[in-house]
Amino acid sequence: MWNLTALALLATSYLLGSLSGSLLLGRLRGVDIRTLGSGNAGGTNALRTQGWRFALGVVAIDVGKGALAAWLAGVMLPAAGLAGAFAAILAAVVGHVWPVFHGFRGGKGAATLVGGLLIAWPIALVPMLGMWAVSLVLSGYVGLSTVLAGFALAAFATLPPAEPVRLACAVVFAALLAFTHRGNLQRVRAGTEPRFERARLFHRGRRPS
Repeated sequence: MWNLTALALLATSYLLGSLSGSLLLGRLRGVDIRTLGSGNAGGTNALRTQGWRFALGVVAIDVGKGALAAWLAGVMLPAAGLAGAFAAILAAVVGHVWPVFHGFRGGKGAATLVGGLLIAWPIALVPMLGMWAVSLVLSGYVGLSTVLAGFALAAFATLPPAEPVRLACAVVFAALLAFTHRGNLQRVRAGTEPRFERARLFHRGRRPS
């Protein structure tokens, strides 16, 4: 697998990942969202600082490049199967987190991972997005919910038939999400992490006692 075609796939996937949706769209608007809000070049910060239309465009680009990387793996290295697809997805996520076009300061990789899994392993998105939604509704913490979604992906990969490639890649993806969201986890522990209050459906309407 690790021939010139494989290296070309990984390089292309990384460069695709380096095309940050928030930074590209931000240039059209004349803003760099890394200087606003949380300072992260991701969809959540885009939503909080620029509104839902801007954030929707950001998510579309970031999901799309992960999906394109996984699709390219099937075209360029069909014999590699899931291993090739997961390698391409990982390269795209790394590009998103450390983009060569934007000073190696990017987002946290969740949307790009989702895009890749949409092509390579779509059923895995059910427990992953399910965990994310439940956690977000209950806690309001986007970062924590994303980390838990990564853990759900890893847990899902252990279910029969547990394939070593799926399990290994799921663990790597979960670990990477935990790493990129480590600041969020630290702020949750410190009680300083902002909540997405509109998502806390069961918290609405409650009155302090």
